[in-house]
Amino acid sequence: MWGAQFVSNTGGWMQTVAAQWLMLSLTSSVAYVALVQTAASLPVLLFAVIAGAVGDLVDRRRFLLVTQVLMLAAVAALGALAIAGLVTPWALLGLLFAVGTGQALTSPTWQTLQPELVAPAERSQAISLGAVNQNLARAVGPAIGGLILAASSAGTVFLINAATFAAVIVVVAAWRAPSRPAGTLPGEHAGEAVRAG
Repeated sequence: MWGAQFVSNTGGWMQTVAAQWLMLSLTSSVAYVALVQTAASLPVLLFAVIAGAVGDLVDRRRFLLVTQVLMLAAVAALGALAIAGLVTPWALLGLLFAVGTGQALTSPTWQTLQPELVAPAERSQAISLGAVNQNLARAVGPAIGGLILAASSAGTVFLINAATFAAVIVVVAAWRAPSRPAGTLPGEHAGEAVRAG
């Protein structure tokens, strides 16, 4: 799982470089360039709390698979549009928002998997490895994205990022989550879980 997450995180940082470059090639407006990061990050503000509650209430494996497939579809569409020369600033922002929404939905659930993946004695090391994963991807992703962008196009970078989602889908599909103990209380609704949180 760590390797798949690293590949996906690296692809995400590659995408950031390509999206900013593509927006610069579409318009000279600094507002549009700033909106690239806003479109990718705003969903965390809007959906992370709700996603955390939903992730606790549904089958985590299935939830991760659905969100990863949706992100793959959005990035693949962005790549195809970019390669065809059909992407517009608003299409770019909309598809980046869709990917950001998938990331906002996925992140809380992904982080709750650590207790299911490692023994309690190894959790501090697993958390440290998770931080290394994020920071290492942040360091190498933009450089790799820039090299690929210089050698080909933004569309190629987007399609490579789509492939990184495929890698995560394969790993999550192969993973078998331990069964959760049956609760003695009635199931909680997402709205109640958000308020309680």
